[in-house]
Amino acid sequence: MLDKKLLEILACPKCKGELEYKSREQKLLCWTCKLGYRIEEDIPIMLIDQAEKLTGRKKGK
Repeated sequence: MLDKKLLEILACPKCKGELEYKSREQKLLCWTCKLGYRIEEDIPIMLIDQAEKLTGRKKGK
């Protein structure tokens, strides 16, 4: 589980936008760029070239 303070300061490395934390999937999602950044052993992997492309839409939108 990521620390709340860390979640508050993390931003998408591509657009500097807000990220959505998905604890079950262990991912940080940027809906602006449609990229998902995985989390390994509580360490976010914030590399654009290793991000997963999102195909869906944010729930509630």
